[in-house]
Amino acid sequence: MSKNSGKGVNLKDKLDGNELDLSLCDLNEVPVRELAAMTKATVLDLSCNNLSILPSEFSNLTHLVKLDLSKNQLQQLPSDFGRLVNLQHLDLFNNKLVTLPVSFAQLKNLKWLDLKDNPLEPNLAKVAGDCLDEKQCKLSAVKVLQHMKALQSEQDRERQRRIQAERELEKKREAEQRAKEARERELRKREKAEEKERRRREYDAQKAAQKLVEKKKHDDDDDDGVVEKDSLPPPPPPKKRSRSCFLLSTITKMLLLFLIVCAIGSITVCRVTDIKPEPVCAPVNAFYEEAVSTLHSHEALQRILQRITLQ
Repeated sequence: MSKNSGKGVNLKDKLDGNELDLSLCDLNEVPVRELAAMTKATVLDLSCNNLSILPSEFSNLTHLVKLDLSKNQLQQLPSDFGRLVNLQHLDLFNNKLVTLPVSFAQLKNLKWLDLKDNPLEPNLAKVAGDCLDEKQCKLSAVKVLQHMKALQSEQDRERQRRIQAERELEKKREAEQRAKEARERELRKREKAEEKERRRREYDAQKAAQKLVEKKKHDDDDDDGVVEKDSLPPPPPPKKRSRSCFLLSTITKMLLLFLIVCAIGSITVCRVTDIKPEPVCAPVNAFYEEAVSTLHSHEALQRILQRITLQ
């Protein structure tokens, strides 16, 4: 196995109590798997190697209490480096670090820190200060943790603002969607009402047309009836009977009856009495003969006359 991967190094030979010294081993990779199996090695020295990056699995070495990564080529630390919660002493002297991961704020047990000779961004460099003695390195650990906690809080607030903004945006989208759905419902309702109104107008128009046709037909029937009535002769005006007319009619009838009785009496006298040959009965007898001749065809009258003659 290649030496620079650390797999060619016998780690047990490098272990002294709880200290594992892998410095000056020309490593460009960290043997994380082997280190994870050596939980007794709480002090790890990886200084003076060619390490440019630490794998994300390095953060699983949570048993580490003291870690020396000085004099390497590290450009950044794993984003979850803060998982090394038991870490108390961290030496990052002479690397190429510019920033630290925000999770660095979770190293609550960190008591000693050296960040000298790194191209740190100005704010972080000012906070880290110079680690020239034990006191300054301890102070650097405190200040850097405070700084990273502030960054983490700001990041959390920014994340909360983003979450809140996303929630507000989501609420806005939901409100717009609800408003859109309400508009669509209102539009459908209005269209439905307009369609119903249109059908009602059509229904009313059909009813009106039907009534017009029926009225026209009824008027035509009435016109036919008027024509038929006009073609018939007007009925005679009713006779107005007054009391004088009734009296006149009664007198006329009585007079006529009297004349008839007189005529019958004259005829009877001139036909059945002894004065028949007298000149006074000549007109009566002549009238009688003419009447008998005229009414000779009426058998009923003949019987009446025969009875009169026989008498």
